[in-house]
Amino acid sequence: MALGRWATGHSRIVEIGVAEGVSALAFRQAMSTDGTLFLIDPFHLSRVPTLNFTKWTAHRAVVSCDRGRVVWIEQFSGDAIRTWNNPIDLLLIDGDHTEEGVCRDWSEWSRFIVPGGIVIFHDARVFEGGWTNPNYGPVRLVNDLFRQQMIPGWKIVEEVHSLVVLERLK
Repeated sequence: MALGRWATGHSRIVEIGVAEGVSALAFRQAMSTDGTLFLIDPFHLSRVPTLNFTKWTAHRAVVSCDRGRVVWIEQFSGDAIRTWNNPIDLLLIDGDHTEEGVCRDWSEWSRFIVPGGIVIFHDARVFEGGWTNPNYGPVRLVNDLFRQQMIPGWKIVEEVHSLVVLERLK
């Protein structure tokens, strides 16, 4: 799996948008044994907060592996960033999929990515048999910033299924 491959050896991983925890588990299984995985998700979509099955499923998946340390941040990414001050080796942006939401996550969190660090956008490319389209928020942001403008200091290093992987140049 691409997520696990990119997480290998990284020690400071942040995931925005955890959902059921599938990608978080992939990160945890591959990350550095002394690393920390920060999982940011408010788990706000449950109609009955005490029976939040998405949150329960995510926690259950992530604790099935004991590699490294996990920090759960049950906030929206825009709230979590207010007190953030840690460098990040790998960031997965998979929260608010509106163009504005993805842009906000990118602009607020990308400054913490270390040189040589990785940012992965989920649902950020159109691919055969896929569910995204050219007007999808992450697709529009990636196309604008990294295909048309080609903002300096960043390079697309892989595209697989709906994922677009960027590296911050050293």
